[in-house]
Amino acid sequence: MPPDVPDPAGSYEAALFAAIQARDPATGRHCNRVAALSVALARACGLPDEDLAMVSVAARLHDVGKIATPDRVLHSPHRLEWEDWEIMKAHAAAGAALIMQTAIPQREAIALAVRHHHEHVDGSGYPDGIAGHDIPLHARIISIADSYDALGDVRPYHPARAHTQIMDILNQEAGSKFDPDLLRVFESLIWESRLRVP
Repeated sequence: MPPDVPDPAGSYEAALFAAIQARDPATGRHCNRVAALSVALARACGLPDEDLAMVSVAARLHDVGKIATPDRVLHSPHRLEWEDWEIMKAHAAAGAALIMQTAIPQREAIALAVRHHHEHVDGSGYPDGIAGHDIPLHARIISIADSYDALGDVRPYHPARAHTQIMDILNQEAGSKFDPDLLRVFESLIWESRLRVP
């Protein structure tokens, strides 16, 4: 969690994040980067400190549901076939359910952000196929940060992309996958940010 954002979740968040890191250290590193990017975007949008704290927790735990994902799916060296992709997609709802079993403050809002971080603004995402502003703002923020970091990271099925390549991809999906207004704010802030990939 960024040092200037208060941590309302305490040991509950720490325990869930420790489970993520134990399950897959690479996912843990990804979640930390997504949290930093998400908080930067939320701050650039002018959200208050309470929202910054919730965004930070939700982003750090956005992949907590992957602790229940089988190894053959989580560590597949190839693009997933349909059956395994359906298993992978379950992590969003599973993560939200895990968070609701804790006493994390604002757990309902945090769980919603985790559940919906793979929704698309055109309604083609998962798990619920909701669209536009029906997707919680925190989830729309995390979606951009998650995709930016994933595209800039080496994965078994694609190399790490450069910043300009990533932004080209994100902009092509503005209005379909991503909230175009949020993406414009993100593009403005990331250029001068220490969080920008090379």
